[in-house]
Amino acid sequence: MHRTYSLREQRAPTAAQLQAPPPPTSSTKSKFFGKAGIASSFRKTVAGATGPELSRKLSQYIKMEKNVMRAIEITARERRDVAKQLSLWGESQDDDVSDVTDKLGVLIYEIGELEDQYIDKYDQYRLTLKGVRDIESSVQPSRDRKQKITDEIAHLKYKDPESPKIHTLEQELVRAEAESLVAEAQLSNITREQLKAAFNYLFDATRELAEKYALIAGYGKAVLELLDDSSVTPGEVRPAYDGYEASKQIIIDCENALASWTLDGAAVKPTLSLHHDYEDEEPADESEIADAEEEFAKHDETNGPTA
Repeated sequence: MHRTYSLREQRAPTAAQLQAPPPPTSSTKSKFFGKAGIASSFRKTVAGATGPELSRKLSQYIKMEKNVMRAIEITARERRDVAKQLSLWGESQDDDVSDVTDKLGVLIYEIGELEDQYIDKYDQYRLTLKGVRDIESSVQPSRDRKQKITDEIAHLKYKDPESPKIHTLEQELVRAEAESLVAEAQLSNITREQLKAAFNYLFDATRELAEKYALIAGYGKAVLELLDDSSVTPGEVRPAYDGYEASKQIIIDCENALASWTLDGAAVKPTLSLHHDYEDEEPADESEIADAEEEFAKHDETNGPTA
């Protein structure tokens, strides 16, 4: 993470990457992101207005998530530029300010790197949902065929109840319903499977990003402790800065903490309370109930009847 320590060198895989190898680079990444606001809106609108009716809502959702990814990429790139600018500004300051801003720039740059990695994992979530969209698209024809045969039968029964074609169509309808039944079952199964897998990708990646944010923030505050912010009088000289080794070690410790982080060792563990067991509650004491009734009675006597 230190500019002369790791950012310019090939990094070894982190513990999290060894536990779960990173996904391939997002196919949406481009240096031109951020300049197509109208195009993003157009894609979202078109996705909800074209294609099989059954898959339109999910198609629009997936396109909207693509726009979210592009916004994250803009943020990641801008954050890295901001980090460089902070270091550039601090270079001409006093020794302590120069060193601290340089190290803070390294930490902020690392946040941008983490956000860039997050995009690739976010794309895995989005691509998994595409599997549901594709199966929805494949089910639509069987629904349409069944509906078409049903409409033809109804039309013939109204126009020509004795038509021999009705029997043929009814046999076709039985086959179409059987075909549709298989397709609907497949849709139901894949929807649940892929939905669960997709959001597991998303929430695991989000938890990793959030906890690494917290780690960087903690080490950033440790760097700030090296900065002497006590007031000086005109003409007074501050003590010489000697925090170079300490600041470098903070950066190294931060990198080690990020590299050794794994999902199994995450600090935040969800706790659930899905039901309330009223039987476990202690019953109210009878004396407390009596006191409460007496208090209400006094209140009524004091205030009298209301109009």
